[in-house]
Amino acid sequence: MSQYTQTPNSHSPIKSRLVSFVVAAGLTALGILALIFATPAHAASRIKDLVEIEGVRDNQLIGYGLVVGLQGSGDSLRNAPFTKQSLEAMLERLGVNTRDANLQTKNVAAVLVTASLPAFATQGSRIDVSVSAVGDAKSLEGGTLLVTPLAGADGQVYAVAQGTMTVGGFAAGGASGSTVSRGVPTNGRIPNGASIERELRFDFASQTELRFSLRNPDFTTARRIASAINTNLGVAAAQASNPTTVVLAKPIGFPGDMVELIGRIERLNVEPDSAAKIVVDEASGIVVMGNDVRVSTVAVAQGSLTISVQETPSVSQPAPFSQGETAVVPQSSVGVEEGTGGLAIVRGGAPLKDLVDGLNALGVGPRDLIGILQALKAAGAVQADIEVM
Repeated sequence: MSQYTQTPNSHSPIKSRLVSFVVAAGLTALGILALIFATPAHAASRIKDLVEIEGVRDNQLIGYGLVVGLQGSGDSLRNAPFTKQSLEAMLERLGVNTRDANLQTKNVAAVLVTASLPAFATQGSRIDVSVSAVGDAKSLEGGTLLVTPLAGADGQVYAVAQGTMTVGGFAAGGASGSTVSRGVPTNGRIPNGASIERELRFDFASQTELRFSLRNPDFTTARRIASAINTNLGVAAAQASNPTTVVLAKPIGFPGDMVELIGRIERLNVEPDSAAKIVVDEASGIVVMGNDVRVSTVAVAQGSLTISVQETPSVSQPAPFSQGETAVVPQSSVGVEEGTGGLAIVRGGAPLKDLVDGLNALGVGPRDLIGILQALKAAGAVQADIEVM
Protein backbone atom coordinates (compact mmCIF):
# COMPACT_ATOMS: atom_id res chain seq x y z
CA MET A 1 0.00 0.00 0.00
CA SER A 2 1.25 3.50 -0.79
CA GLN A 3 2.53 5.54 2.11
CA TYR A 4 0.19 8.37 1.07
CA THR A 5 -2.97 6.28 1.57
CA GLN A 6 -5.48 8.02 3.88
CA THR A 7 -5.22 6.70 7.43
CA PRO A 8 -8.03 6.73 10.01
CA ASN A 9 -8.29 9.70 12.35
CA SER A 10 -7.61 7.39 15.27
CA HIS A 11 -3.90 7.57 14.40
CA SER A 12 -3.83 11.23 15.45
CA PRO A 13 -2.45 11.77 18.98
CA ILE A 14 -5.69 13.16 20.37
CA LYS A 15 -6.94 12.85 23.93
CA SER A 16 -10.29 13.90 25.28
CA ARG A 17 -10.36 16.98 27.45
CA LEU A 18 -12.78 19.00 29.51
CA VAL A 19 -12.84 22.73 28.90
CA SER A 20 -14.83 24.91 31.24
CA PHE A 21 -15.54 28.57 31.38
CA VAL A 22 -16.99 30.63 34.16
CA VAL A 23 -18.74 33.82 33.20
CA ALA A 24 -19.58 36.28 35.95
CA ALA A 25 -21.68 39.22 34.76
CA GLY A 26 -23.77 42.07 36.16
CA LEU A 27 -23.05 45.45 37.75
CA THR A 28 -25.04 45.02 40.96
CA ALA A 29 -25.56 41.27 41.03
CA LEU A 30 -25.85 39.58 44.41
CA GLY A 31 -23.88 36.49 43.39
CA ILE A 32 -21.85 34.96 40.61
CA LEU A 33 -23.65 33.70 37.53
CA ALA A 34 -21.55 30.65 36.72
CA LEU A 35 -22.05 28.77 33.49
CA ILE A 36 -19.89 25.67 33.11
CA PHE A 37 -19.69 24.28 29.62
CA ALA A 38 -18.45 20.74 29.08
CA THR A 39 -17.35 19.86 25.58
CA PRO A 40 -17.88 16.42 24.04
CA ALA A 41 -15.46 13.60 24.70
CA HIS A 42 -13.22 14.57 21.78
CA ALA A 43 -12.57 18.31 22.27
CA ALA A 44 -10.67 18.77 19.02
CA SER A 45 -10.81 21.27 16.17
CA ARG A 46 -10.02 20.95 12.50
CA ILE A 47 -6.72 22.32 11.28
CA LYS A 48 -8.59 24.68 8.95
CA ASP A 49 -10.22 26.28 12.01
CA LEU A 50 -6.91 26.74 13.85
CA VAL A 51 -4.66 28.26 11.21
CA GLU A 52 -4.47 30.78 8.38
CA ILE A 53 -2.63 29.84 5.19
CA GLU A 54 0.03 32.29 4.07
CA GLY A 55 -1.07 34.09 0.91
CA VAL A 56 -4.74 33.17 1.29
CA ARG A 57 -6.26 36.36 2.66
CA ASP A 58 -8.53 39.29 1.86
CA ASN A 59 -7.27 42.66 0.64
CA GLN A 60 -8.84 45.93 1.70
CA LEU A 61 -10.19 48.35 -0.91
CA ILE A 62 -11.29 51.97 -0.51
CA GLY A 63 -12.78 54.66 -2.71
CA TYR A 64 -14.36 58.14 -2.60
CA GLY A 65 -17.68 58.80 -4.28
CA LEU A 66 -21.01 60.60 -4.26
CA VAL A 67 -24.44 59.43 -3.15
CA VAL A 68 -27.38 61.14 -4.88
CA GLY A 69 -31.13 60.97 -4.57
CA LEU A 70 -31.32 61.86 -0.88
CA GLN A 71 -34.49 63.54 0.35
CA GLY A 72 -32.95 66.73 1.70
CA SER A 73 -30.72 64.83 4.12
CA GLY A 74 -27.45 65.23 2.24
CA ASP A 75 -24.42 67.46 2.83
CA SER A 76 -24.74 71.20 3.20
CA LEU A 77 -22.57 72.45 0.34
CA ARG A 78 -21.58 75.50 2.37
CA ASN A 79 -20.21 73.37 5.22
CA ALA A 80 -18.83 70.59 2.99
CA PRO A 81 -16.81 72.27 0.19
CA PHE A 82 -15.37 68.94 -0.93
CA THR A 83 -18.88 67.75 -1.77
CA LYS A 84 -19.46 70.85 -3.88
CA GLN A 85 -16.15 70.39 -5.70
CA SER A 86 -16.89 66.73 -6.37
CA LEU A 87 -20.37 67.54 -7.64
CA GLU A 88 -19.06 70.25 -9.97
CA ALA A 89 -16.32 67.97 -11.31
CA MET A 90 -18.80 65.15 -11.94
CA LEU A 91 -21.24 67.45 -13.76
CA GLU A 92 -18.41 68.84 -15.91
CA ARG A 93 -17.49 65.31 -17.01
CA LEU A 94 -21.12 64.91 -18.05
CA GLY A 95 -21.00 68.16 -20.05
CA VAL A 96 -22.71 70.46 -17.55
CA ASN A 97 -20.89 73.66 -16.53
CA THR A 98 -21.76 74.75 -12.98
CA ARG A 99 -18.60 76.61 -11.98
CA ASP A 100 -20.34 79.99 -11.63
CA ALA A 101 -23.62 78.60 -10.34
CA ASN A 102 -24.72 78.89 -6.73
CA LEU A 103 -25.44 75.28 -5.86
CA GLN A 104 -27.73 74.81 -2.85
CA THR A 105 -28.83 71.21 -3.22
CA LYS A 106 -28.95 68.98 -0.16
CA ASN A 107 -29.66 65.77 -2.03
CA VAL A 108 -25.98 64.83 -2.47
CA ALA A 109 -23.51 63.42 0.06
CA ALA A 110 -19.80 62.66 -0.14
CA VAL A 111 -19.01 59.15 1.05
CA LEU A 112 -16.14 56.73 1.55
CA VAL A 113 -16.69 53.27 0.11
CA THR A 114 -14.87 50.25 1.56
CA ALA A 115 -14.80 46.58 0.58
CA SER A 116 -12.75 43.41 1.02
CA LEU A 117 -11.31 41.70 -2.06
CA PRO A 118 -11.45 37.94 -1.33
CA ALA A 119 -8.53 35.67 -2.11
CA PHE A 120 -8.66 34.16 -5.60
CA ALA A 121 -11.59 36.40 -6.62
CA THR A 122 -12.04 36.33 -10.40
CA GLN A 123 -12.73 39.21 -12.75
CA GLY A 124 -16.42 39.92 -13.11
CA SER A 125 -17.47 38.47 -9.76
CA ARG A 126 -19.26 40.78 -7.31
CA ILE A 127 -18.57 41.74 -3.69
CA ASP A 128 -20.41 43.69 -0.99
CA VAL A 129 -19.44 47.27 -0.18
CA SER A 130 -19.97 49.54 2.84
CA VAL A 131 -20.74 53.24 2.42
CA SER A 132 -20.10 55.90 5.10
CA ALA A 133 -20.85 59.62 4.99
CA VAL A 134 -17.93 62.04 5.13
CA GLY A 135 -19.71 65.39 5.47
CA ASP A 136 -22.64 66.56 7.58
CA ALA A 137 -25.32 64.46 5.88
CA LYS A 138 -28.16 63.46 8.20
CA SER A 139 -29.06 60.19 6.47
CA LEU A 140 -28.14 58.13 3.42
CA GLU A 141 -31.53 56.41 3.25
CA GLY A 142 -32.83 56.06 -0.29
CA GLY A 143 -29.57 57.19 -1.88
CA THR A 144 -27.80 55.76 -4.90
CA LEU A 145 -24.02 55.48 -5.07
CA LEU A 146 -22.55 56.68 -8.34
CA VAL A 147 -19.69 54.84 -10.09
CA THR A 148 -16.82 54.71 -7.59
CA PRO A 149 -13.43 53.09 -8.30
CA LEU A 150 -12.06 51.05 -5.39
CA ALA A 151 -8.28 50.94 -5.03
CA GLY A 152 -5.94 48.81 -2.96
CA ALA A 153 -2.91 49.79 -0.89
CA ASP A 154 -0.80 49.85 -4.07
CA GLY A 155 -3.02 52.49 -5.67
CA GLN A 156 -4.35 50.14 -8.36
CA VAL A 157 -8.10 49.95 -9.03
CA TYR A 158 -9.42 46.45 -8.38
CA ALA A 159 -13.19 46.99 -8.34
CA VAL A 160 -15.89 49.49 -9.29
CA ALA A 161 -18.92 50.09 -7.04
CA GLN A 162 -22.36 51.46 -7.84
CA GLY A 163 -25.92 50.81 -6.72
CA THR A 164 -28.76 51.59 -4.35
CA MET A 165 -27.96 51.40 -0.67
CA THR A 166 -29.70 49.70 2.21
CA VAL A 167 -29.55 51.66 5.47
CA GLY A 168 -30.36 49.94 8.74
CA GLY A 169 -30.88 53.09 10.83
CA PHE A 170 -33.25 56.00 10.50
CA ALA A 171 -33.70 59.52 11.85
CA ALA A 172 -36.79 61.74 11.99
CA GLY A 173 -37.53 65.15 13.43
CA GLY A 174 -40.39 67.56 13.99
CA ALA A 175 -40.79 71.28 13.46
CA SER A 176 -40.34 71.92 17.19
CA GLY A 177 -36.84 70.45 17.10
CA SER A 178 -37.64 67.05 18.60
CA THR A 179 -35.83 64.18 16.91
CA VAL A 180 -35.76 60.41 17.10
CA SER A 181 -33.17 58.07 15.62
CA ARG A 182 -32.30 54.41 15.62
CA GLY A 183 -29.07 52.87 14.46
CA VAL A 184 -26.63 54.88 12.33
CA PRO A 185 -28.42 56.31 9.26
CA THR A 186 -25.15 57.68 7.84
CA ASN A 187 -23.82 54.17 7.20
CA GLY A 188 -25.14 51.94 4.44
CA ARG A 189 -24.38 48.76 2.57
CA ILE A 190 -24.78 47.61 -1.03
CA PRO A 191 -24.98 43.83 -1.37
CA ASN A 192 -23.05 42.73 -4.47
CA GLY A 193 -22.48 46.41 -5.10
CA ALA A 194 -19.01 46.19 -6.67
CA SER A 195 -17.72 44.33 -9.69
CA ILE A 196 -14.12 43.06 -9.63
CA GLU A 197 -12.11 44.47 -12.54
CA ARG A 198 -8.60 43.25 -11.68
CA GLU A 199 -7.51 39.90 -10.22
CA LEU A 200 -4.72 39.19 -7.77
CA ARG A 201 -2.59 36.51 -9.35
CA PHE A 202 -1.38 33.76 -7.02
CA ASP A 203 -0.57 30.35 -8.42
CA PHE A 204 -1.45 28.36 -5.33
CA ALA A 205 -1.52 24.93 -6.97
CA SER A 206 2.13 25.07 -8.11
CA GLN A 207 3.52 25.95 -4.67
CA THR A 208 5.91 23.45 -3.11
CA GLU A 209 5.98 24.94 0.39
CA LEU A 210 3.43 26.81 2.50
CA ARG A 211 3.30 28.28 5.98
CA PHE A 212 0.41 27.95 8.41
CA SER A 213 -0.11 30.81 10.84
CA LEU A 214 -1.85 29.85 14.08
CA ARG A 215 -4.74 32.10 15.08
CA ASN A 216 -3.82 31.55 18.74
CA PRO A 217 -0.05 31.04 18.92
CA ASP A 218 1.02 28.17 21.17
CA PHE A 219 4.02 25.81 21.13
CA THR A 220 1.99 22.72 22.02
CA THR A 221 -0.71 23.39 19.44
CA ALA A 222 1.87 24.00 16.70
CA ARG A 223 3.64 20.73 17.53
CA ARG A 224 0.36 18.81 17.53
CA ILE A 225 -0.60 20.21 14.12
CA ALA A 226 2.73 19.19 12.62
CA SER A 227 2.48 15.73 14.23
CA ALA A 228 -1.07 15.18 12.92
CA ILE A 229 -0.02 16.13 9.37
CA ASN A 230 3.07 13.92 9.42
CA THR A 231 1.09 10.97 10.79
CA ASN A 232 -1.51 11.31 8.07
CA LEU A 233 1.01 11.63 5.22
CA GLY A 234 3.44 9.05 6.54
CA VAL A 235 6.42 11.39 6.05
CA ALA A 236 7.92 14.35 7.91
CA ALA A 237 6.38 17.02 5.68
CA ALA A 238 5.39 19.53 8.39
CA GLN A 239 7.55 21.22 11.01
CA ALA A 240 6.65 23.72 13.73
CA SER A 241 9.24 26.50 13.46
CA ASN A 242 7.79 28.67 16.27
CA PRO A 243 4.55 28.94 18.28
CA THR A 244 2.92 30.84 15.42
CA THR A 245 4.15 29.08 12.27
CA VAL A 246 4.00 25.55 10.90
CA VAL A 247 5.90 25.00 7.64
CA LEU A 248 4.45 22.43 5.22
CA ALA A 249 6.49 21.10 2.29
CA LYS A 250 4.85 18.99 -0.42
CA PRO A 251 6.37 15.49 -0.17
CA ILE A 252 8.37 14.28 -3.14
CA GLY A 253 6.22 11.97 -5.21
CA PHE A 254 2.91 13.17 -3.76
CA PRO A 255 0.24 12.34 -6.37
CA GLY A 256 -1.35 15.77 -6.62
CA ASP A 257 -0.78 19.50 -6.36
CA MET A 258 -0.84 21.76 -3.30
CA VAL A 259 -4.62 22.23 -3.52
CA GLU A 260 -5.15 18.48 -3.16
CA LEU A 261 -2.65 18.31 -0.32
CA ILE A 262 -4.38 21.09 1.65
CA GLY A 263 -7.77 19.53 1.01
CA ARG A 264 -6.46 16.28 2.48
CA ILE A 265 -5.04 17.64 5.72
CA GLU A 266 -7.24 20.64 6.57
CA ARG A 267 -9.94 18.42 8.10
CA LEU A 268 -7.57 16.57 10.44
CA ASN A 269 -8.58 16.98 14.08
CA VAL A 270 -6.13 18.53 16.52
CA GLU A 271 -6.69 19.31 20.18
CA PRO A 272 -5.56 22.93 20.74
CA ASP A 273 -3.83 23.97 23.93
CA SER A 274 -3.68 27.37 25.61
CA ALA A 275 -2.10 29.06 28.60
CA ALA A 276 -4.08 29.55 31.80
CA LYS A 277 -5.65 32.99 31.65
CA ILE A 278 -8.26 35.04 33.46
CA VAL A 279 -9.92 37.81 31.44
CA VAL A 280 -11.50 40.66 33.39
CA ASP A 281 -13.72 43.43 32.03
CA GLU A 282 -14.07 45.92 34.88
CA ALA A 283 -16.47 48.13 32.92
CA SER A 284 -19.17 45.45 32.69
CA GLY A 285 -18.10 43.21 35.58
CA ILE A 286 -17.44 40.17 33.37
CA VAL A 287 -14.88 37.56 34.44
CA VAL A 288 -13.91 34.60 32.24
CA MET A 289 -11.61 31.87 33.57
CA GLY A 290 -10.18 28.94 31.62
CA ASN A 291 -10.16 25.36 32.88
CA ASP A 292 -6.38 25.35 33.43
CA VAL A 293 -6.49 28.09 36.09
CA ARG A 294 -5.08 26.78 39.38
CA VAL A 295 -4.65 28.40 42.79
CA SER A 296 -2.52 27.65 45.83
CA THR A 297 -4.17 27.00 49.18
CA VAL A 298 -5.37 30.36 50.48
CA ALA A 299 -7.91 31.77 52.92
CA VAL A 300 -10.10 34.57 51.57
CA ALA A 301 -12.29 36.95 53.55
CA GLN A 302 -14.66 39.36 51.87
CA GLY A 303 -16.82 42.10 53.29
CA SER A 304 -18.75 44.95 51.77
CA LEU A 305 -19.82 48.38 52.93
CA THR A 306 -23.15 49.78 51.71
CA ILE A 307 -24.12 53.42 52.32
CA SER A 308 -27.70 54.39 51.48
CA VAL A 309 -29.04 57.94 51.39
CA GLN A 310 -32.82 58.47 51.30
CA GLU A 311 -34.37 61.85 50.57
CA THR A 312 -37.83 62.58 52.04
CA PRO A 313 -38.84 66.12 51.12
CA SER A 314 -41.48 67.82 53.24
CA VAL A 315 -43.50 71.00 52.78
CA SER A 316 -43.05 73.91 55.19
CA GLN A 317 -46.28 75.91 55.43
CA PRO A 318 -46.03 79.37 57.08
CA ALA A 319 -48.57 80.51 59.67
CA PRO A 320 -51.54 82.60 58.52
CA PHE A 321 -50.80 86.30 57.98
CA SER A 322 -47.06 85.69 58.63
CA GLN A 323 -46.03 86.94 55.18
CA GLY A 324 -44.00 83.76 54.77
CA GLU A 325 -43.74 81.54 51.73
CA THR A 326 -44.43 77.86 51.28
CA ALA A 327 -41.15 75.99 50.79
CA VAL A 328 -39.98 72.42 50.29
CA VAL A 329 -37.59 71.32 53.03
CA PRO A 330 -35.33 68.34 52.22
CA GLN A 331 -34.94 65.65 54.87
CA SER A 332 -32.20 63.09 54.45
CA SER A 333 -31.64 59.79 56.24
CA VAL A 334 -28.31 58.02 55.89
CA GLY A 335 -27.87 54.32 56.59
CA VAL A 336 -24.68 52.26 56.73
CA GLU A 337 -24.62 48.48 56.35
CA GLU A 338 -21.39 46.53 56.55
CA GLY A 339 -21.20 42.94 55.33
CA THR A 340 -19.58 40.35 57.54
CA GLY A 341 -17.81 37.87 55.32
CA GLY A 342 -15.84 35.16 57.07
CA LEU A 343 -12.76 33.34 55.89
CA ALA A 344 -13.21 30.69 53.22
CA ILE A 345 -10.57 28.16 52.32
CA VAL A 346 -9.70 27.65 48.66
CA ARG A 347 -7.73 24.41 48.35
CA GLY A 348 -4.47 24.41 46.44
CA GLY A 349 -4.44 22.85 42.99
CA ALA A 350 -8.22 22.84 42.92
CA PRO A 351 -9.94 22.59 39.55
CA LEU A 352 -12.04 25.44 38.23
CA LYS A 353 -15.32 24.13 39.66
CA ASP A 354 -13.88 23.97 43.19
CA LEU A 355 -12.49 27.49 42.83
CA VAL A 356 -15.89 28.77 41.78
CA ASP A 357 -17.63 26.94 44.63
CA GLY A 358 -15.20 28.47 47.12
CA LEU A 359 -15.78 32.00 45.83
CA ASN A 360 -19.54 31.45 45.73
CA ALA A 361 -19.39 30.43 49.38
CA LEU A 362 -18.23 33.96 50.17
CA GLY A 363 -21.31 35.41 48.47
CA VAL A 364 -19.22 37.79 46.37
CA GLY A 365 -20.49 39.73 43.39
CA PRO A 366 -18.67 40.32 40.13
CA ARG A 367 -17.00 43.51 41.35
CA ASP A 368 -15.70 41.84 44.49
CA LEU A 369 -14.65 38.79 42.46
CA ILE A 370 -12.41 40.98 40.30
CA GLY A 371 -10.76 42.42 43.40
CA ILE A 372 -10.26 38.97 44.93
CA LEU A 373 -8.64 37.61 41.76
CA GLN A 374 -6.28 40.56 41.56
CA ALA A 375 -5.38 40.14 45.23
CA LEU A 376 -4.73 36.41 44.69
CA LYS A 377 -2.48 37.25 41.76
CA ALA A 378 -0.58 39.82 43.82
CA ALA A 379 -0.08 37.18 46.54
CA GLY A 380 1.31 34.72 43.98
CA ALA A 381 -1.51 32.26 44.65
CA VAL A 382 -2.91 32.18 41.07
CA GLN A 383 -1.03 30.27 38.39
CA ALA A 384 -2.52 32.20 35.48
CA ASP A 385 -2.25 35.48 33.64
CA ILE A 386 -4.87 38.12 34.41
CA GLU A 387 -5.78 40.27 31.42
CA VAL A 388 -7.80 43.42 32.10
CA MET A 389 -9.84 44.57 29.12
